[in-house]
Amino acid sequence: MTRKRKSRLVMSPFPASIVKSQNPTAHWRRSSSRKDNGTMDGVSAQENQPLSTSSPASEGEMGALMRSLDWSKTSLDAVEHWPQSLRTSVSICLSSRYPMLIWWGPELVMIYNDAYRPILGSIKHPAAMGQRGSECWPEIWNIIGPMLEGVMTTGTATWSTNQLLPLERNGYPEECYFTFSYSPIRDETGGVGGVFTAVTETTGQVLGERRLRTLHDLTERTAEASTAAETCSIAVEVLAENAADIPFALLYLLENNGKQAHLAGNHGLGANTPVSPLVVDMTVEEQIDAATWPLEQVAFSGQAKLIEQLTERFDPLLVQTAYGTAQSALILPLSHPGQYTPFGLLVAGISPLRALDDDYKNFFELVAGQIGNTIAKARALQEARERAEALAELDRAKTSFFSNVSHEFRTPLTLLLGPVEEALDEEKIVSSSETASPGEVARRRRQRERLEVVRRNSLRLLKLVNTLLDFSRIEAGRLQAVYESTDLASFTADLASTFRSALEQAQLHFVVDCRPLSEPVYVDRDMWEKIVL
Repeated sequence: MTRKRKSRLVMSPFPASIVKSQNPTAHWRRSSSRKDNGTMDGVSAQENQPLSTSSPASEGEMGALMRSLDWSKTSLDAVEHWPQSLRTSVSICLSSRYPMLIWWGPELVMIYNDAYRPILGSIKHPAAMGQRGSECWPEIWNIIGPMLEGVMTTGTATWSTNQLLPLERNGYPEECYFTFSYSPIRDETGGVGGVFTAVTETTGQVLGERRLRTLHDLTERTAEASTAAETCSIAVEVLAENAADIPFALLYLLENNGKQAHLAGNHGLGANTPVSPLVVDMTVEEQIDAATWPLEQVAFSGQAKLIEQLTERFDPLLVQTAYGTAQSALILPLSHPGQYTPFGLLVAGISPLRALDDDYKNFFELVAGQIGNTIAKARALQEARERAEALAELDRAKTSFFSNVSHEFRTPLTLLLGPVEEALDEEKIVSSSETASPGEVARRRRQRERLEVVRRNSLRLLKLVNTLLDFSRIEAGRLQAVYESTDLASFTADLASTFRSALEQAQLHFVVDCRPLSEPVYVDRDMWEKIVL
């Protein structure tokens, strides 16, 4: 009889999802081939060999990268020697679409998935795969190293929200923020074999909130400013509170028809230095071409200009900020809304820890726009106050003039009326005398009529002078009003009716439109008469 051989199932050291199988349809199969010595059940010699276990496989770029690596040259050793806890963790990590990272073993060797790849930037990938964590992230190891060691030692998970990690992933130090967790991975011994990390980069969110807060503070705090100078002073104070985005700022206002730019505010840099002159004469060609800010170009074009390589243009010590040496800056125009010609310029330093992307540039433009709008508003209010003060001064001058003129006219009028009154009294006595001849009486009557004309017109002029004097006293606040309950419509109509006879003789149609009021009004009748007449 033919002795049947027992079938043997060879298991992979990885879960099926991360195993590269020689048979695409199954990980194992029974053989029913016929041998020379007859039919037998079992597994062929080739199929008895272990499945390919030299590297993990998974969909995506990182799965392909892991298959291409010789893991035996790392501290993790060859893939077939990996513990099941590591294989399972790698399977979960690679198959997830959420950014995940595994730190394994005492050296905290890194394994990550496709979603984590962008976090590494342009210079750390692909070397980071299978690399020690301390070698991949030396710039932040003083922050995350103790956190990872704590999880490895105690087995206690951690959670960090919007953690600042200044990475060097694109060739320069970069301000980055992350929310992440460190969770222990238990190995077959029950100890902690590694750390599982789920991470989200929140840099955009943190920067966006910070910049929105700056724009809000600019709007709220500069709204209280009453002059352009006060606006500039408050604006630089607000910008100084966000030195992470604006490490330095210079605010210049153009004067003398744009021929000069005067420094109205600054933060992050000292005032009156080669990099921050108090006054820039933009009409001097040598000044424009010298190692200074090209303010004239921006003032002329009305367009923002990026200035790079500041350490070549200025002494590096002069552009040193709290966040490092500034390498570039933006010069932005400040103008009235809807107008092309700027009235000021903002020189804003760009953070050495951030690239000038579209969001960053838009933020600078919004800052310049808000400052420009507020300065324009403050200037409009200042001009309105100056106009009001000029009108008030003119009104005071008018009141003073009328008061002086009234006094000057009143004295001679009084002196004129006295002799006229005496002459009229004498003419009255003579005209009534019985001894006067008819011719003398007629002459005296004509003389008296002429004196009456002089007296009447003098009294009218005196009344006008007194009215002007009263107005001066009213405006000066020296006249005390006497209020009486008055039917204002009827009283006004009565005042206007004094002109009726003269107008009717001139054959003019005179209409007084004073609608009756529901109740009496308390007014000073003398003052009201002066106003109406």
